[in-house]
Amino acid sequence: MNVPADEAQFLSMLLKIMNAKKTMEIGVFTGYSLLATALALPEDGQITAIDLDKEAYETGLPFIQKAGVEHKINFVQSDAFLVLDDLINGEDEVTFDFIFVDAQKKDYMKFHEQVLKLVKVGGIIAYDNTLWFGSVANLEKTDEMPENAWRTREFVIQFNSLLAADHRVESCLISIGDGVTLCRRLY
Repeated sequence: MNVPADEAQFLSMLLKIMNAKKTMEIGVFTGYSLLATALALPEDGQITAIDLDKEAYETGLPFIQKAGVEHKINFVQSDAFLVLDDLINGEDEVTFDFIFVDAQKKDYMKFHEQVLKLVKVGGIIAYDNTLWFGSVANLEKTDEMPENAWRTREFVIQFNSLLAADHRVESCLISIGDGVTLCRRLY
């Protein structure tokens, strides 16, 4: 699913305020947040975009091309953990200004440990869907809540608790879209 328009606009403004140049997106889908990021970056900005589903990415590619920002994007069709391992073992450790994670919620804790090695001190990691259809605040499933959200809510609750206790980051959960948690790396 794409990020909502207000979330994309918020992330775009954040990237501009940060003067971000080197970013990463884990979980691209059709590329709406990727397009918003590319438009926010300077002409020499770079995005490493990782997703297993190239077909979904190619659905949004004509919009990226029409906007004239395809040159900023390095799309990598792969398992994100393999790419992250390569980046960590290469020369990309602590070089990213901003990393956006919108992937399998059950993997967020593992992603957190890896992306912390890649984002600069003072850089931002943004995790999407940290309110998870409101399921993180409900003790019982509601009729409006998707079944998948209820089944996987414990992963998101545990992840939110991990971030709250992680002294390596300063975090803030923002109730925009389905919840976005921003983490600023402290050391």
